[in-house]
Amino acid sequence: MATKRIVTSIQEARGEPGYVALADGTIFKGTCFGALRGEANPVEGEAVFNTSMYGYQEILTDPSYAGQIMCFTYPHIGNVGCNEEDVESGRVFTEGLVVRSAQKVPSNFRSTVSLPEYLAKRNIMGIEGIDTRELVTLLRTKGAQMAVMAGGNNVSPQALVDRARTLGSMEGKDYVKQVACQEIYTWDYLPWSLAHGNQRKLSQEQLVSRPHVVAIDCGVKTNILRLLVDVGFRVTVVPAGTGSEQIMALRPDGIFLSNGPGDPATLGYVVNPVKEMLGKVPMFGICLGHQILGQALGGKTYKLKFGHRGGNHPVRDETTGKVEITVQNHGFAVDRDSLGSRVFVSHLNLNDMTVEGLEARDARAFSVQYHPEASPGPHDSRYLFERFHRLVVGV
Repeated sequence: MATKRIVTSIQEARGEPGYVALADGTIFKGTCFGALRGEANPVEGEAVFNTSMYGYQEILTDPSYAGQIMCFTYPHIGNVGCNEEDVESGRVFTEGLVVRSAQKVPSNFRSTVSLPEYLAKRNIMGIEGIDTRELVTLLRTKGAQMAVMAGGNNVSPQALVDRARTLGSMEGKDYVKQVACQEIYTWDYLPWSLAHGNQRKLSQEQLVSRPHVVAIDCGVKTNILRLLVDVGFRVTVVPAGTGSEQIMALRPDGIFLSNGPGDPATLGYVVNPVKEMLGKVPMFGICLGHQILGQALGGKTYKLKFGHRGGNHPVRDETTGKVEITVQNHGFAVDRDSLGSRVFVSHLNLNDMTVEGLEARDARAFSVQYHPEASPGPHDSRYLFERFHRLVVGV
């Protein structure tokens, strides 16, 4: 099981020295911001990097980042501050944050609080003043690895290294149980917009005639749910691990498999119900949902060296030849050689030729490894939600 975040009294960082210690023995020293976490209650997680130039608040609140310490390659983070609208869940899931420079005075009319204040209130620690280029080069060369962060004048960097070495690997870790909802609920909100605000909610009268999609929550982002409603669905969300009989009793017209964190190979309790429902109703999976569908179709997954995280990944549609620039956030992938003839590899990553999309046409199921809902990122692939709607209604 993943190590749970321990929250005691929250202490705000006031420029204390901070350290990021990697399992390979490398130590980076910087300055703390946000919350101060000492050696007795350090930040633990897999050190990864993200190449996005914007959207840090959406990234921080994406449940898929549970168990990870995020390093942004873009040097200035915090320029536009934070607000209550640009979140993808109910809290920050990134364990810790590493940046070159954290901006304390935001400049944006929608900002209500600075990034350091936002993190401090949520007991999330950040470290700035680190050469993030060196850190990213190390992670690209040696691969993503476990790390420990702590700050204060009495921290032993070597003790942090020793602790990082005890954390093992993301392989074999199931974070879905920590981030998924615990009860079934209905989602009825449309996408946020400046013109209408964040509270555009549909009535039951407006929803009742729509096709019904059951979303299996492994750490779903709110913008995915909004876009499912936006294209014309009525959406019910169920916890990961809900049995196939219980899901089918909800009389779904389609099933959506959500994104989420951790090693997909640990999710037999999600894969098996999906396997049992294959072919009964159309299915659409995103990111971890893609990996779940791949396993349900008989495939296997494996860990990437340093993963794909950012908003600039080129993906080729193998049916049309069209290249889309996509948003990605994953450390595992589906093994192409493990897939049988039933499965068509519909999309490929042009950076490393890894599998980015699957189709099982006889089962009316498809998935993509990337994030068509963006938040943040380009919207090249948003049409996939409409494709799912057409599949469900039989157009």
